[in-house]
Amino acid sequence: MSTLIEMGYMLSIFSFLGGLKFMSSPKKAKQGNMLAAAGMILVVALTFYVGLTETVPYINLTIIFLAIVLGTILGKSISNKVEMTKMPQLISLFNATGGGCALILGIIESQFDASTSGLGNQITLIVGLLTGAVAFSGSIVAERKLSGKIKEYKTKAAILFGRSVLLVIVLLPFLYFSGVLPIGFPAFIFAVAGLSLLYGVLFVLPIGGADMPVVISLLNAITGVATACAGIVYNNKVMIAGGIFVSAAGLFLTILMCRAMNRSLLKVLTGTFKKGNKSSSAEAEQVVRELSIPEMVMQLSFAKKVAIVPGYGLAVAQAQHACAQFQHLLEERETEVHYIIHPVAGRMPGHMNVLLAEAKVDYSNLKEMDEVNDEMDTYDFVLVIGANDVVNPMAETDEDSAVYGMPIIRAYRGKQVVVIKRSMNTGYAGVSNRLFEMENCALLFGDAKDSLQQIIGQLKMI
Repeated sequence: MSTLIEMGYMLSIFSFLGGLKFMSSPKKAKQGNMLAAAGMILVVALTFYVGLTETVPYINLTIIFLAIVLGTILGKSISNKVEMTKMPQLISLFNATGGGCALILGIIESQFDASTSGLGNQITLIVGLLTGAVAFSGSIVAERKLSGKIKEYKTKAAILFGRSVLLVIVLLPFLYFSGVLPIGFPAFIFAVAGLSLLYGVLFVLPIGGADMPVVISLLNAITGVATACAGIVYNNKVMIAGGIFVSAAGLFLTILMCRAMNRSLLKVLTGTFKKGNKSSSAEAEQVVRELSIPEMVMQLSFAKKVAIVPGYGLAVAQAQHACAQFQHLLEERETEVHYIIHPVAGRMPGHMNVLLAEAKVDYSNLKEMDEVNDEMDTYDFVLVIGANDVVNPMAETDEDSAVYGMPIIRAYRGKQVVVIKRSMNTGYAGVSNRLFEMENCALLFGDAKDSLQQIIGQLKMI
């Protein structure tokens, strides 16, 4: 029977791998989630079976079962209610639960296993507890910052204090295992846990709200390390494998997001941007051409190939359904329509893909930035909805700009470009966008959803 259980665990590990593979494609992401979820259900079922056949008290299994049911109900309820614009906050909260779980496991194990466990096991326990605590408190702060509940703090003070706390955390194990600290292992663990929770807060505080998605991804990788350490302590292969998968995926995603913004991870973590001169700053005055909806509709009536570049403004306005209706209306007029997605459009990678999928936009209409960037001049009309830095040509032309070197969608190459914006506010980098000043570009000010609905109404009358 133990062989069958081990085979079941191995099968669940393969399901996690398959789920990750499927989730690399927007078209198969849903199947990937379902496959990974099926593997997790198998793990839980096998674990309960092992508990029933061994000496685990029934009351413990009952408590675990009730906790799973309660967590499932709460998770489903929260997921159904959350808006797409708040998805990063939800991910951060879910990540906090994983880090908190590793923290609690570390504290519990330290109370029972201090005298019998070897040095290697104790070190693993410390690493798992430390990373879990950092992921827990850091994820909570990240969620609060994304929700606008925590204001920005002075970066240098928080960084210096955080470095001091981290230094103490690093030195504590050396002092304890060398016998300098005359305290027991459980007391030592509580000290490490408290300092790690404090460091998690100081780790995230200096980072700007726009960089929170990168931080959440990094915290997710840290949670994976905590899970893998817990798996080593419990000698659980599934926890070890799952932790490694989560950690590796989170780390790769962090690196990819930094590359997409042309910023080093160090600059993200210290909350710093490259300083630009006045010509590239947000304070530079811009002369732009404003467009009316009838004028835009007239231009669209002659377009045979249209590109839509969605950004966070689309998500804020909840305009995905209006945008899909706009697309279908153009296609009925025999106009070819593509959505061009930047890797960091929205608040998380894949944010725009999920948002458009919610509006039943077919995946065949979605194009990656690298796929069409060299063909942007073939589009008769480029509509930018709520995007800013990801279409800023200064990233390619102005070496003094804070966004220089950042890969962008070359919307400026389109024959006609219209940008729907609420105002002239800048993007997360705080620099002006030269696209708005170009001869082929015009701005349509207003809420994305309302503007698209008006455009649809007038297109129907032509």
